[in-house]
Amino acid sequence: MGSIFVPSKLMRVIVCGMALGAVVCAQQAPPPSGAGGQGRPRGAGRGMNPANLVPPLEEAGFQQIFDGKSMNGWDADPDFWRVEDGVLVGETKVDHQPKQNIFAIWRGGKPADFEFKAQYRMTGGNSGIQYRSIERPDVNKWVLQGYQADIDAQQQYTGQIYEERGRGFLALRGMFAYVGDGKKTGMVGKVGENEELKGFIKSDDWNEIHIIARGNTIIQLINGHVMSELVDDDTAKRKMDGLIGVQLHLTNTGMKIEVRNVRLKTF
Repeated sequence: MGSIFVPSKLMRVIVCGMALGAVVCAQQAPPPSGAGGQGRPRGAGRGMNPANLVPPLEEAGFQQIFDGKSMNGWDADPDFWRVEDGVLVGETKVDHQPKQNIFAIWRGGKPADFEFKAQYRMTGGNSGIQYRSIERPDVNKWVLQGYQADIDAQQQYTGQIYEERGRGFLALRGMFAYVGDGKKTGMVGKVGENEELKGFIKSDDWNEIHIIARGNTIIQLINGHVMSELVDDDTAKRKMDGLIGVQLHLTNTGMKIEVRNVRLKTF
């Protein structure tokens, strides 16, 4: 058989292809058996379950700010608020309403950087946990203005960051929002989908609410799921400390908010 002429350019392509094939085969070949070559995935054999690499954080440093026995430390309209079976209860009826939204106000301080935790149960209507707030005696007694972890019985607003008597909606459920200095709020991204997060909230049952306020950053969680986040750089309108309260909302039908196991950690 006579010799076959292969153009040099084609030869380079063939040689490169053979070299690439050798590299791929080397990468796909199983590791040798024996010591140091068991073919284990990275990190295996170290006695660590990947699910436990970052375990749940143990609660520490919180203080109870509601004793479950009386309104000691709390200031509220006794016509609408009471303590019953270890629970702080705010309730209205169709024919028994406040003139406007009012609050049970904790008088133990005006926290700046803090974490707040409590269990709540809603029956009808609308409520919320107020924080970094100021009083508005010009409106009426027990009226607050400031940030609110919104709660409602229909789960339409529950989990969002709202500003009572201020800028209104700041971060809807599922939203990571930002407010620039002198600007309106805007969405940066998502922390989850609205309907999926709604599914983690229990209706007519107890829920755990968790509020984190550190500097100009606020994070709100319900039942261990982040509902909304906000970075507030509006120096004129934001509040960096203030009162904590529980809202009793003016409604057409009446409502009931129950709160228990109220804890606070300040920094």
